[in-house]
Amino acid sequence: MSRALWIGVGAVAGVLVVRRGRRVVRQYTPAGVSDSLASVAQGLRELAAAVREGMDEREGELRYALGLDTQTLPEGQRPDGDGIRTLLDDPAGPRAR
Repeated sequence: MSRALWIGVGAVAGVLVVRRGRRVVRQYTPAGVSDSLASVAQGLRELAAAVREGMDEREGELRYALGLDTQTLPEGQRPDGDGIRTLLDDPAGPRAR
């Protein structure tokens, strides 16, 4: 009974080591490196999209504050008089709400 148990444990350990080894080897093949770079590139694209979205939102606020485009912001997001003054005095400062 004891030998069968240890043979089973050894077989399971061997399978696990081989599977883990294949995963590690795959990471360093051209396809694995390509997959890693693709995931990094996807993350950078998502970051760039979030930055662009923030820039567009901020531009709308500034255009509204300067009176260039009064229809840019929805009604609930339009700053009041003090918010507009804050935007004009310090355009790079915190957002007026």
